Amino acid sequence: MKRIATLLLSLVLLFSCASADESSWLYVEPVEGLADDFIMGMDVSSVLALEEAGVRYYDFDGTERDLFAILAENGVNMIRVRVWNNPFDENGNGFGGGSCDIATAVEIGKRATANNMALLVDFHYSDFWADPAKQQSPRAWQGMSVDEKADALYAYTHESLTALAEAGVNVGMVQIGNETNGKLCDETNWKNIAALMSAGSRAVREVFPEAKVALHFANPETYVNYRKYATMLKSFNVDYDVFGTSYYPYWHGTLDNLKSILTYVKDGFGKDVMVLETSYAYTLADGDFHGNTIGEAGGYEAPYPFTVQGQTNHVMNVIQAMNEIGGIGVCYWEGAWIPTGGDTWEANSAMWEKYGTGWASSYASVYDPVDAGQYFGGCACENQALFGFDGRALESLKVFRLARTGSIVPVTADALENVSLMFDLNAPVVLPETVNAIMNDDSRQAIPVEWEKTDLAAMNLNGPATYIVTGTAGGMTATCEIAMVEYNFIANYSFEEKDESMWRAENLGGTEQLYVEDKKSDSLTGSRHYHFYSAGANAVEFTLEQDVADLPAGVYRYEIGVMGGDGGETEIYAYVKINGEIAARQDTEITVWNSWATPVIENIKVAEGDQVTIGMYVRCAGKGAWGKIDDAKLNRVE
Repeated sequence: MKRIATLLLSLVLLFSCASADESSWLYVEPVEGLADDFIMGMDVSSVLALEEAGVRYYDFDGTERDLFAILAENGVNMIRVRVWNNPFDENGNGFGGGSCDIATAVEIGKRATANNMALLVDFHYSDFWADPAKQQSPRAWQGMSVDEKADALYAYTHESLTALAEAGVNVGMVQIGNETNGKLCDETNWKNIAALMSAGSRAVREVFPEAKVALHFANPETYVNYRKYATMLKSFNVDYDVFGTSYYPYWHGTLDNLKSILTYVKDGFGKDVMVLETSYAYTLADGDFHGNTIGEAGGYEAPYPFTVQGQTNHVMNVIQAMNEIGGIGVCYWEGAWIPTGGDTWEANSAMWEKYGTGWASSYASVYDPVDAGQYFGGCACENQALFGFDGRALESLKVFRLARTGSIVPVTADALENVSLMFDLNAPVVLPETVNAIMNDDSRQAIPVEWEKTDLAAMNLNGPATYIVTGTAGGMTATCEIAMVEYNFIANYSFEEKDESMWRAENLGGTEQLYVEDKKSDSLTGSRHYHFYSAGANAVEFTLEQDVADLPAGVYRYEIGVMGGDGGETEIYAYVKINGEIAARQDTEITVWNSWATPVIENIKVAEGDQVTIGMYVRCAGKGAWGKIDDAKLNRVE
């Protein structure tokens, strides 16, 4: 019977196709109407350091080739390189991350130009990483007034671009700053930020008048902020062509949201739009003995399986999304950043320090003592490259040319969705008869599963706990996580269900944002939670409640999770009302992102017929106060 079921499954998963790209086993549907000049970009900023450390790159058949030739042959038409002002200490030791200065950009630009690819110059205007959390001025500019800083930024940009021009580099685009979410070179006032951006733009227009000027932001899931950025740029008459964004699906929301906000900017402000950074992991394996950002620990969205086909589907969907809204391109971030190949952590660490092939070296502590100075080490993203740990091109590298030609192959199962179940301690545990197979065309199909023999009844006897059961489906390992919990009398306790009507929010202070948000990285469990935010000070004040109907008499325990930041002076507490009056409360606070507080109220005595309401009160005086509420639990203890 099992063999028959497997045969039937194979027949379901396979079908004959009218056309197929013989050069690839990937399933890729071509993007209709894709412009000839659509940017298929690749950031390879770390490549010179990697090659100096001995890394070599190989084509699909294992032949050693020049990286830039391999990229060009596979549809990449623009190379991106980050530029730091001075990523070296006083003794010339590099900070890491490729230690990319303008000399690095010139060399990479020459190789890109020789292979008929344009260069995208990404000025960070810092001596090391600039991102939403870090926008530190270069050491040489620290202590300057904003006018002096603008003059220095203009001169530095002009001099750097002139070096590229004199080297014959084909510069197609220049980024003025990297992920500048309301901050650039230590400036947080938009008038000052705009002055710096305008100074950089002026230098680009003078040296490379045909190049596009791009500005770069992150966190497109925060729709209101992108509207603000575009409005501020217009208000201060910043001269630019491209409103670019990072888009990492682990943290940055849905593609529908991305299309919506970029369409708003494109149509409302007359700017080109594109994704300047994106990537996706093809494995959760670690290749250099330094933990990866996307690893086994989780805490992030995973909309695709961590496979080569899953990686391909992510890139294809981003390209498709940009094409649908008239975007001008997509750039993959650090697609060639792979391990330096040491057999031990010690061997790799020596190369990170000597060649700067890790994300940071210890020498960076002179500039960034808090982060790089403490956590320097390996790559942390080698499992998101488009080359294997051995330097051989992955099939997913072909995506940039297959986006134009397509590769329609038989539809097969690529991976299995993990199953998560929750059972009351008093309820029998029943495993599903099918699991969802994630197909190579990104569809889902339910297929039979055979679970390993497990004593399910024993799970009811050991109190709250989590169990993992494995099985086999379609020749792959299926995984089921079973959480045994005390019965929770709160409906939609974790906001995962679409029906939110049982929850009642009362806005007491003009809180700007109060709603259920879908963002796994900001959730205590699951992917949804209750979100609050206000830009102004003394604006956040609200209650969030639920009436618990027909609660049996007994003694109960109530808890609820909350995290957030920028609260200033706060008053936050969980509470229980009995017959309309607060019977108990437990104070708590918010501190920083992902630091969850869980106030608990014990010994809640409920009599027959009592009307019980659980809730949370939040008041924050801080400017820009924000937070998340999740996982409300009301359990009977007696």
